[in-house]
Amino acid sequence: MSVVQALLLGIIQGLTEFIPVSSTAHLLIGQRLLGLGAGEAVFAFLVLVQMGTLLALVVYFWKDLWALVRAFPARPFSTPLNRQAWFILIATLPALLAGLLLRPLVQALFRAPLIEAAIRLATAALLMALAERLGRRTRKLESMGGFDALFVGLMQALAVFPGASRSGSTISGGLLRGFDRPAAARFAFLISIPVMLAAGAYETLELIRMPGLSAFLPILLAGFLAAAVFGWLAIRWLLGYLSRHSLTVFAVYCAVLAALCLAWNFLGA
Repeated sequence: MSVVQALLLGIIQGLTEFIPVSSTAHLLIGQRLLGLGAGEAVFAFLVLVQMGTLLALVVYFWKDLWALVRAFPARPFSTPLNRQAWFILIATLPALLAGLLLRPLVQALFRAPLIEAAIRLATAALLMALAERLGRRTRKLESMGGFDALFVGLMQALAVFPGASRSGSTISGGLLRGFDRPAAARFAFLISIPVMLAAGAYETLELIRMPGLSAFLPILLAGFLAAAVFGWLAIRWLLGYLSRHSLTVFAVYCAVLAALCLAWNFLGA
């Protein structure tokens, strides 16, 4: 992998991590277009580049995160901010468990990138279409309960296996529980932080053991910085967009791209 390829993948990651079109699917397509193999180094890069978008999240929501950290030590569920902090923790657990248990299966799917991309895109399209059809979109985050948090957390686990857009799954989960689009997106972004941090920390430990690490670091840094910058821009744009528009355009885009990926895979085969 070259620095230019890393920059391109970082830009793809930054733009698509938060916009509900499956960043993993787009990275897999990018991997195929750039002619990159499916080795350990590429898989580690695709996971670690998410740390750039994690930085974008932390920078964008730092005031909210600091308030939640300060509120967490209080008696559980005793204040609105403490309740929100606990709900983020509850919503995080399903994806953490899924990632721990299913990582070998997910890594195996990266060896068939177009099939994996199609699965993720089709699942995202279906979830967003259902959410727009069935969601009432009347609730704010202040009305969230424990079951709401767990439901959205289970939706986030879909982003691990068999695969979907993380933001598409979690935003759809919020909509299906009746939350309005900006509230669903905000909670989706906040609960992605612990999962992305855990995945990045795990892959960092794996990276340390990788031969030729010193040559790989500039490539990783290029992808990281590109993902951070474009991720911040994507968060800002999407929160504004969802205050006025639906998820329908993203659902249609994912469905069309999933069909193209399948056609490309089978025609190419």
